[in-house]
Amino acid sequence: MKKDVSGTLGFVSQKDIVYNKLLPYADILDDESNVILGQIKGNLGRAVQLREIWPGVLFWTRKLSTYIRLYGRKFSKEDHVLFIKLLYELITIDKLEISMMQGLARLLINLLKKTELLSREDLELPWRPLYELQDRILYSKTEHLGLNWFPKYALMIFYLILFFRYFPESATQEMLEEWRPLLCPFDVTMQRAIGYLELFLPTTLPPELHHKGFTLWFDELISLWVAVQNLPGWEVHLVNLFARLANDNIGYIDWDPYIPKIFTRVLRSLNLPVGTSQMLVPRYLTNAYDVVHVVLWVSALLGGPSNQAQAQLRGLFNSITSFFHPSNHGRWLMKLMKLLQRLPASVVRRLHRERYRKPTWLTPVPDSHKLTEADITAFVESMMQPVLLAMFSKTGSLDAAQALQNLALMRPELVIPPVLEKTYPAMETLTEPHQLTATLSCMIGVARSLVSGGQRFPEGPTHMLPLLMRALPGVDPNDFSKCMITFQFIATFVTLVPLVDCSSAVHERSDLTAVEREMCSASAEFEDFVLQFMDRCFALIDSSTLEQTREETETEKMTHLESLVELGLSSTFSTILTQCSIDIFKVALEKVFIFATTNIFETRVAGRMVADMCRAASKVHPAQSLKLLVPHCCNAINQLTVNEEVLSEEELDKELLWNLQLLSEVTRVDGDKILPYSTQLVQILQLTLHLKCKQGYTLACNLLHHILRSTALIYPTEYCSVPGSFQQPTQDYLPIKDWGRPGDLWNLHIQWHVPSVEETRFVFYVLDLILQPELLRLQRYAQGERDMTRDDVLQSLSIVQHCLLGAGSLFPPLRGEPITELDMFACMLLCKTSTLSPPPDLSRENYRDAICRVMRQLLHHILEHSEDDTKSLFSIIKIISDLLHFKGSQKHEFDSRWKSFNLVKKSMENRLHGRKQHIRALLIDRVMLQHELRKLTVEGCEYRSIHQELMRDLLRLSTSTYSQVRSRAQSVLFTALGTYNFCCRDVIPRVLQFLEPDRSHVTQQQFKGALYCLLGNHSGVCLANLHDWDCITLTWPAIVRSGLSSAMSLEKPSIVRLFDDLADKIHRQYETIGIDFAVRLQTSGVPLPPEPVPSDQEEAVPLFQNVFHLLNTPALCCRPWKFEHIAIGFMSLLLRDDHPLPSPAVLFFVKSLNHDSLLVRKVAISAVAGIMKQLKRPHRKVPVSGMKELAGLIAGDRPDNQWLQYNSSSLPRTQQDWEGCTFVEKTHWGYYSWPQKLMMYAPSEEQPKQGLTREEMTEREQIIYDHFSDPGFINQLIEFLSLEDRKGKDKFSPRRFCLFKGLFRNFNDAFLPLLKPHMERLVADTHESKQRCVAEITSGLIRGSKHWSYGKVESLWELLCPLIRTALNNITVETYADWGTCIATACESRDPRKLHWLFEMLMESPVNGEGGSFVDACRLYVLQGGLAQQEWRVPELLHRLLQYLEPKLTQVYKNVRERIGSVLTYIFMIDVNLPYTQPTASPRIKEFTERILLRLKPLTEGDEEIQNHVVEENDVGEQDERTQAIKLLKTVLKWLMASAGRSFSTAVPEQLQLLPLLFKIAPVENDDSYDELKRDAKTCLSLMSQGLLYTEQIPLVLLALQEIAGSSSWHARYTVLTYLQIMVFYNLFTFMSDQGAVNDVRALVIRLLEDEQLEVREMAATTLSGFLQCNFLSIEGPMQSHFEALCKTRLPKKRKRELGSVVDTIPSGDLVRRHAGVLGLSACILSSPYDVPSWMPQLLMNLSVHLNDTQPIEMSVKKTLSNFRRTHHDNWQEHKQQFTDDQLLVLTDLLVSPCYYA
Repeated sequence: MKKDVSGTLGFVSQKDIVYNKLLPYADILDDESNVILGQIKGNLGRAVQLREIWPGVLFWTRKLSTYIRLYGRKFSKEDHVLFIKLLYELITIDKLEISMMQGLARLLINLLKKTELLSREDLELPWRPLYELQDRILYSKTEHLGLNWFPKYALMIFYLILFFRYFPESATQEMLEEWRPLLCPFDVTMQRAIGYLELFLPTTLPPELHHKGFTLWFDELISLWVAVQNLPGWEVHLVNLFARLANDNIGYIDWDPYIPKIFTRVLRSLNLPVGTSQMLVPRYLTNAYDVVHVVLWVSALLGGPSNQAQAQLRGLFNSITSFFHPSNHGRWLMKLMKLLQRLPASVVRRLHRERYRKPTWLTPVPDSHKLTEADITAFVESMMQPVLLAMFSKTGSLDAAQALQNLALMRPELVIPPVLEKTYPAMETLTEPHQLTATLSCMIGVARSLVSGGQRFPEGPTHMLPLLMRALPGVDPNDFSKCMITFQFIATFVTLVPLVDCSSAVHERSDLTAVEREMCSASAEFEDFVLQFMDRCFALIDSSTLEQTREETETEKMTHLESLVELGLSSTFSTILTQCSIDIFKVALEKVFIFATTNIFETRVAGRMVADMCRAASKVHPAQSLKLLVPHCCNAINQLTVNEEVLSEEELDKELLWNLQLLSEVTRVDGDKILPYSTQLVQILQLTLHLKCKQGYTLACNLLHHILRSTALIYPTEYCSVPGSFQQPTQDYLPIKDWGRPGDLWNLHIQWHVPSVEETRFVFYVLDLILQPELLRLQRYAQGERDMTRDDVLQSLSIVQHCLLGAGSLFPPLRGEPITELDMFACMLLCKTSTLSPPPDLSRENYRDAICRVMRQLLHHILEHSEDDTKSLFSIIKIISDLLHFKGSQKHEFDSRWKSFNLVKKSMENRLHGRKQHIRALLIDRVMLQHELRKLTVEGCEYRSIHQELMRDLLRLSTSTYSQVRSRAQSVLFTALGTYNFCCRDVIPRVLQFLEPDRSHVTQQQFKGALYCLLGNHSGVCLANLHDWDCITLTWPAIVRSGLSSAMSLEKPSIVRLFDDLADKIHRQYETIGIDFAVRLQTSGVPLPPEPVPSDQEEAVPLFQNVFHLLNTPALCCRPWKFEHIAIGFMSLLLRDDHPLPSPAVLFFVKSLNHDSLLVRKVAISAVAGIMKQLKRPHRKVPVSGMKELAGLIAGDRPDNQWLQYNSSSLPRTQQDWEGCTFVEKTHWGYYSWPQKLMMYAPSEEQPKQGLTREEMTEREQIIYDHFSDPGFINQLIEFLSLEDRKGKDKFSPRRFCLFKGLFRNFNDAFLPLLKPHMERLVADTHESKQRCVAEITSGLIRGSKHWSYGKVESLWELLCPLIRTALNNITVETYADWGTCIATACESRDPRKLHWLFEMLMESPVNGEGGSFVDACRLYVLQGGLAQQEWRVPELLHRLLQYLEPKLTQVYKNVRERIGSVLTYIFMIDVNLPYTQPTASPRIKEFTERILLRLKPLTEGDEEIQNHVVEENDVGEQDERTQAIKLLKTVLKWLMASAGRSFSTAVPEQLQLLPLLFKIAPVENDDSYDELKRDAKTCLSLMSQGLLYTEQIPLVLLALQEIAGSSSWHARYTVLTYLQIMVFYNLFTFMSDQGAVNDVRALVIRLLEDEQLEVREMAATTLSGFLQCNFLSIEGPMQSHFEALCKTRLPKKRKRELGSVVDTIPSGDLVRRHAGVLGLSACILSSPYDVPSWMPQLLMNLSVHLNDTQPIEMSVKKTLSNFRRTHHDNWQEHKQQFTDDQLLVLTDLLVSPCYYA
């Protein structure tokens, strides 16, 4: 593209849409786009100046996005930057409604998409406004109270972070300062901070600025990532950030030290099943990495000098290859397939960026790190095996096909041959059709690489003809899917290759290579191929005629399958003819002509297919084809209609129908080729349009439509793959050179059909002849001057409709007066709808207006006299829709073509070279789509009187009697509503008339229709919920009032459902509507108008109050309760955080708290909580002074944050201490680092006054005060709150908590005296609902007392402590969770020193045995809730609790044990092993473990089996140490299990000391009857083996395992193996990067192969084959010879034994060794289940020798052989090749030997 300042534009455009230059009217586009752009710029500026966001700014930004869709980024760079800055300012306006922001955000993303257009020099954006916006929406303080309604889709702004490219260079440092203080891993803020870092951190800074970019944070975050072991939720965000960083800075970061860790974690996150009995930690599933980012990261790591990543990647694929085999299936498969499909695409994208992309301002990849040819080859080779396996996967072959397409772009010579090897046999097989479909779809993917050959794979094209010929049998009428894929296959290949016979070139030219000669001589078969294909198609057609496939009675239409086949057939055939040379075409045409004219087809199925084939022929070469076909058909029709009676027959002769159908399809060709036959065609039309038979006149109407259409439209006339024709002599032009050649965008030479003067004249001649009389007939019928039967009316309408469809593009749009009363806005639409070329001819009659006039008369006539004539009504609705919208093409057709265009483009594109190298046919298609898009783009058209009338007609139809008519009319109405500006305001009052209760004559149908109109369809406008106060003031009250309408009957379920849907949709879609927002205008530099225009606020506030008033009218008391619900629901939507509710509304909600209906009470509770928030007085904050900051990055417990921690010696116990204490409420402050300014509340004298008297309150506060001071009201309220709602389902309700918190916060302790007796009464009652109610009030009290004075707080606790004690003694199974929630809620985000009364009370003695074990467990639970919320700020309490618990660890009761385990987890959670973190002041695991191990000594020393001693309950006597130890062990196990999923880092060294014990206990068999102890031990082992290990921990683990492997218990030795399997797989690459560890593991397994216990040996063999299979160990010579040597061990002779003697059962060492050798060999054999490596045959021979050894050897050999047979059976034909004949003899003998059945 040459950047030239063209005369018409006057500026250098940023990036146009190239396709516009290829349109036939390209020369007028510049002027057109300049006009529109000028309008947009001018009006946007005015709208912003006038501060009119809606509708001004919104309307013009929408116009701008349409402009981009039509012309691309066709504006100068300065404009581009200004647009972005303006939008950025608009988006970040405070309080902008979200839906508006969504629209603006979409446009902004669109403007920023093409990064290369704007560099960092051109544009810089601040990051803070965006962050504040994100924070306001995602972490809204008021949304949960119902003061702000955000729609669900608010996450769109995430994508806006495309901006990080344009943040200033200082941004990184500012962001770190902002978010580092939030990085407290125990707190929810961690997720939030890391999420922000992922979204905002800039990673595209140029190398010279790296010191201001990622170097500031990289080490810190990567070491955090490496240190975290248990996959917390925020780890995913870190991975996404690293992936983006790696991709943006290839070559500038040294990833090598982290590569094994990266790949280990990637492998773990695939969640593959390993080992025998595996428990998955559920959070591994929920927090797994996102494949998209993993792929990005991996592809950025490839290459570079060390190229370590490629080796690891090969290892990764080797270890997971067998999971791709089609016989494996599971929930993990989707992830694997996604990995397979995305990775090649990502590497191709990187290659494109390194080699082919135009350099942009983004940092280029340094040469040292670009991918070399060797790198690419290695990458492709490592992926081939899994991809070939995945071809036949159960999830379908699509993923594999896409992977192959991208791999073939890089290395066709490695990729295509193996696919061909699978394809040829699949084409021969008859028994496995799925193989054929899978291989064909993969071949389609690699088609382009195959056909174009190139230096890498020159012999590619020679496979083309054999493939085509062998694919022909796939056109099979009996197998639908096979048929479709074959069509697709043939079409794809033929599109790429001109079908020209150039075999003569072999003799005529001497400059051909061998491959080219082969291609030339093969091309002689093309003609043969085309003819055979046609024969196949004819056979297909013969077998699918209607008579054959179904009875007369059944439906007449084509089934869905048949229509797909028809589509496949016609498109494939037309592709073939398009690509043919003229000689082949003539033969084909002759053949089709004979087939079509010698048979007579029924017109429904077969006829359509044949007619399609004929149409294809006539489209390609119209002149020759029409010459044959048109005269033939015309003659036939004329002869058959000689007889007058034919015209009125009901059933017509088949031959006549068939000829009509053929004629109507053949005429869909280039318009000027039809003109010679115009007289014949018009004569036929006059004959047939008035046939009596419906089938007949429908075909005639089609003919009319096609004739008009092909003369009136603009369209390209040919889609051949090479411009020009193939008709040059072979000396000068060799077609085979063009195989697979992309179209050249600059020389496409499209042949356009543009209507000429004669054609236009012809169109209007036909219209005058045919349409005029029909309109007259209909008009006279509508005026009652003549009679017509219904069929006649329908026939006339059908003709009118087809005329409109055919010639619609020549009619100007409807005319009418603009409607003035709707334009009430300052800067409105100063634009005419852009007339898109060519302008219609105004001199002729405007048929659109004429049709419109007649249709409206006719419609009114039908609705008056014969409303049941629904068919005519359907037809009229369709015509109205076309009158409004049709300009030559239909929206839904356009959408489906756009979709299929994208599909084809995807399947054949070349992502490696990019630059639009598509096939010519595709490019032409895209230009055509661009033309249609211009026709279809109608947004914001002016609303004129004629439209208004049509809308009213549609509305009348939408509320008519018949439901089908209603629904069709409604859908047209919804489309129209979206098209014309402000027509909704005009329509709404008319719809609402039907809902008025006073109008008595509204029928139920009208009522329902009106409701449907309000509801809208799923995509369009919803009238009930426009974001506009005027409309809401009308609609919401009307919906509520309609409850009194006479037409409303709740007996009809459909009406009830409608109201539910309406209310539901309004609740779902409603969002707080802005009352005021100021446009900030710093950057736009526009002078402001002197006096501010009255803003929306003054208009909106009264409206807002008005809505309340209307919804609250007392007249509504007699309506059904359903409407009360709807009304209070609507009112609750109107709560907002910037305007308090009017007082009457406050009164209404407070009264509703005691309403009879539960639903109303629920809404009222949240509403009143929201009102409390509105009335809250703001509290001042001041920065904390005297903070000392430590140097360097140190997190955790440091001297400078000690004052935050709980210290019982310095608690604020007096008024003076209380006031002098600095309370920091939020738990995360100070853990990681201090914020710039730490804020705290100012001292109480500067705060608003607490404890107001009634006189000092506002009116709204007085209402609440009066009600809550009334004992009757409170009694009733508490009565309601302590009822149960759904038995067993109720939980602690946060809404009620918010209500009480608000009461106590706003009114201090005013209501305590009234509530106190209630609370004491409730707490004594053990009922579930009563306890819950008191818990809700208590937590609200504690949180609400945040700003109370010391005296009040102290007296509060004097009341609460006894209450909570009572509650904890009365606790039950149902209520303990509620009390836990209550205390946790009360402690959340509160300084622990404020709550010291509570903590001291809870710590008194949680486990004291009073009230039995259950109460103990519950007390612990409640205490844990409080302490967990405090995280790291209460080390002292944690120490005290641990000291208290340690002696009590030997609990007898399971529930207490579990609870203690959970409490221990929380106590030790703070002991983390994270970088930059100080050792914690809280309890540490290490010291605890040492103390525990001492107490477990009696178990570790003895050798006897550990039994679970069941102790009698009453046996209180001191038991021996051993029993105590067992009890202790049970609790410890509970703790290990609980901490597996919760803590951040696993204390591996400490757990290792417990391993020997666990191995001893864990059972080997899977049996649920075991006691709790054994089951827990097993679970613990499973969880521990899955843990992530640091490199330095591996030797420790192996040492421990080796020690246990020497233990005397075979159970322990057996379990070592299962543990090892899982551990190695889950830490695969960390192990492999340490050769010593690999050797140790190998030695350990081989040692256990020779174990004396049979089970251990077999398990060792399984483990070994698993390690071999995932390539952790490799099968090398020494290992094989070691096993062979073991096999040769001589066995001692069997001694003759006397019959009665005791049989000697202990096997001799020799037998064990021999068995070990056999097991070793069988492990090798079983390790490659899906292929036969070169060493395999010999091993099998060696194994077969042992078939007759003594047991257990014989058994092992048999097992191995039968497994071998099972896994290799599928592909035995291939595998056979690996064996010699002798070996095969032996094998067949073995596998089918009699012993196999023994």
